[in-house]
Amino acid sequence: MTLLESIGNPDDLKKLAVDRLPRLADEIREFLIAEVSRTGGHIGPNLGVVELTIALHRVFDSPRDPILFDTGHQSYVHKLLTGRQDFSRLRQQGGLSGYPSRAESEHDFVENSHASTALSYADGLAKANQLLGRTDRTVVAVIGDGALTGGMAWEALNNIAEGRDRRVVIVVNDNGRSYSPTIGGLADHLASLRMTQGYEQVLDMAKNAINRAPVVGPPLYEALHGLKKGLKDAIQPQVLFEDLGLKYLGPIDGHDEQAVERALRRARAFGGPVIVHCITQKGKGYAPAENHEEDQFHATGVFDAETGEAKPKSGLSWTSVFGEEMVALGAERDDVVAITAAMLHPTGLAPFAEAYPDRVYDVGIAEQHAATSAAGLAMGGLHPVVAVYATFLNRCFDQVLMDVALHRQGVTFCLDRAGITGDDGASHNGMWDLSILQVVPNLGLAVPRDAQRLRELLREAVAVDDGPTVVRYPKGTVAPEIPAIGKAGGMDVLRRAGDTGATEDLLLVAVGSMAQTCCETADRLADQGIGVTVVDPRWVKPLDPALVTEAARHRVVAVVEDNGRVGAVGDAVARALRDADLDIPVRTFGIEQDFLDHAKRDVILAEMGLTSQDLARKLTETVARHTERSREDEPAQ
Repeated sequence: MTLLESIGNPDDLKKLAVDRLPRLADEIREFLIAEVSRTGGHIGPNLGVVELTIALHRVFDSPRDPILFDTGHQSYVHKLLTGRQDFSRLRQQGGLSGYPSRAESEHDFVENSHASTALSYADGLAKANQLLGRTDRTVVAVIGDGALTGGMAWEALNNIAEGRDRRVVIVVNDNGRSYSPTIGGLADHLASLRMTQGYEQVLDMAKNAINRAPVVGPPLYEALHGLKKGLKDAIQPQVLFEDLGLKYLGPIDGHDEQAVERALRRARAFGGPVIVHCITQKGKGYAPAENHEEDQFHATGVFDAETGEAKPKSGLSWTSVFGEEMVALGAERDDVVAITAAMLHPTGLAPFAEAYPDRVYDVGIAEQHAATSAAGLAMGGLHPVVAVYATFLNRCFDQVLMDVALHRQGVTFCLDRAGITGDDGASHNGMWDLSILQVVPNLGLAVPRDAQRLRELLREAVAVDDGPTVVRYPKGTVAPEIPAIGKAGGMDVLRRAGDTGATEDLLLVAVGSMAQTCCETADRLADQGIGVTVVDPRWVKPLDPALVTEAARHRVVAVVEDNGRVGAVGDAVARALRDADLDIPVRTFGIEQDFLDHAKRDVILAEMGLTSQDLARKLTETVARHTERSREDEPAQ
């Protein structure tokens, strides 16, 4: 049995002799490399927190002392030390989540895979402990330096500092990176801490020297100790934290397990809020990750454990199509600039940054700031393109509504990973944007079905200068091109019932990437003698008036989208028909309004009934039912 296999819970870890901990750390790294290479996952962040996580579980008593991970993608080591060592189906249906999961373990408190939130959870838990008299418990929050670029983290720090007798230990896991290198003033400050000799060491040297002097030694030392604040300013610029009223320990080598343990024990004994600043290396112990310039294997697909080489991916990705078109737009228009929230490479903006480095702004994990800063750029005469994952647009809804749309500013938001993303679970499915954006005045919302439409719609969006526009597209490989066979207003017609001589039974509205499924559904229905017209609206907000005209020619209307069903495109279509006094039944197909477990995109879509087979069966029944009703309503001859 290996050391790792002997650890079934944190109590087993506490019993392990200190001299065996380095071997345990090696085994954990070997395990992670072997297992994650087969499934894909967040390997770099977890290799960087091995010793840190071991120390956390040796010092604190989880789950009695909650350990919260922000953003949670560095929780694999935590899982291993809390009894979860079957990684064979990591991030796959029925397997372990890639983030903390309350359903998996009592040691997982929050499923906080949106960044900069753990400190707020910690603040609330610490207040609850105080109010309920649990004064011997400590709340621990582990937050990366990248997540400290989020404003919510600083709102929480301000509140945590107010509770001088509330037991909160904040571990800053400082590796100089979020996905890519962390940017901004905070990053510069932490870098200065990493590069500066600790003031505590200098103070100890002074104490030793002065105390050797007769008579005046101790009084002189006390006087110097009273100047501690000035010494900190000169030797180690940590006052950013201590000016908030937070005790600061560090910086500490996060790969020296014993040094981290000592610091954590001091922090726990303090009895109030303490920051423990640990310096770690992302990808530690695995050369391919350490030497990976882009993101040190932040998140990978399947790769060769020996070489680190990724398994080749087939097909063009939606992200790369967006990136290519942005470069082309940048060459044509000097006013086009780009904004990313710490995700330059994941959102496809790296080529644009390489071509036009002065026209890209990485604002850190600060989506709210990104949106309002974009409004300012637009006010200044530029056209900003804000590239974020669809799930993270939720975080800046107020800014889109009040700071961009209210002021009718020409800002384009490009939402990658829209719809079902799958592997990362509930928090990362981009299934909310088509609903929440419906309520924003002056906003245009485009959903491309294939690569050519993405290029076209991005250009149309950037051409709008009197209000915000949004272009959303899914994760993964671009669907095969689906050419239009005609136009209806600004909509593309993909199938036409009348072209086959069939009656116009069903108008099928295909939203974006669901177009292929809708065309397959139409073909299945045609085989049963049901006449189907398939249209791609391209712009789903505002809806094209031609949609109402087309609907009036059919018995039934159905809308298929990969968004939550409530308040999305289907509801907008039904409302448009009601407003036009058209009494036509509307079926809406989309994602059930729930937090979905992690699984592959096609698996989830099948569970939601969003396959051509399921849709054809349901729509056959719907058309038959309403055709029969129409016959019954016809006057007798």
